[in-house]
Amino acid sequence: QVQLVESGGGLVQAGGSLRLSCAVYGLDFSAYAMGWFRQAPGKGREFVAAISRSGRSTNYADSVKGRFTLSRDTAKNTVFLQMNSLKPEDTAVYYCAADRSSYAGSYYYSDYDYWGQGTQVTVSS
Repeated sequence: QVQLVESGGGLVQAGGSLRLSCAVYGLDFSAYAMGWFRQAPGKGREFVAAISRSGRSTNYADSVKGRFTLSRDTAKNTVFLQMNSLKPEDTAVYYCAADRSSYAGSYYYSDYDYWGQGTQVTVSS
């Protein structure tokens, strides 16, 4: 059974940092690009970042570029989203997802095959 389990969310002040983790079970981790999306109340699911199957290529939304860093650890079947200089507008539920068809990870949530349950990130001003 495939499971993506996020952790690391929480409440942080503006300017602070959080590190999200997504542990992946039940699939060939190296065969999937991995992505993070977020959804704020009343808004649609928004692309945050993606990392290629090899981990050598990453893409970021303009809103997080330079502040967030996505990495993956093949030995642990885990992806990490390091979030620095957090802003109140980063407040959302963050979801990780696995993409079998795209080498680098799609920008579109509909292209992803598996999803985690989400972890809440709240940034206070």
